Amino acid sequence: MAKPNESYQLVLVESYRPDSTPGLHGDVHIRPHHGQGFPTTMHVECSKSLSRNYPVGTVFRIRAKLTDREGSGDFLYSYFGWKFEVVEIREK
Repeated sequence: MAKPNESYQLVLVESYRPDSTPGLHGDVHIRPHHGQGFPTTMHVECSKSLSRNYPVGTVFRIRAKLTDREGSGDFLYSYFGWKFEVVEIREK
């Protein structure tokens, strides 16, 4: 079920390698950067270029909104074609 009343906002996210990947696709994923009111365990759906073209640990600024899907919890969604900003390149 979507959350139509949620608005898009600028959010800092970072790439990371999860310790466990059951149900996840790929080795590198995107999560909210700490200190923004979103749990760092929350998933982020966005352009795959963030996880494929930059070192793990890189921080990005994206435009995203809080949403959910039936049968799963909340996640942040950003349209894959939108521009994003690289804030800090860190290798972990």
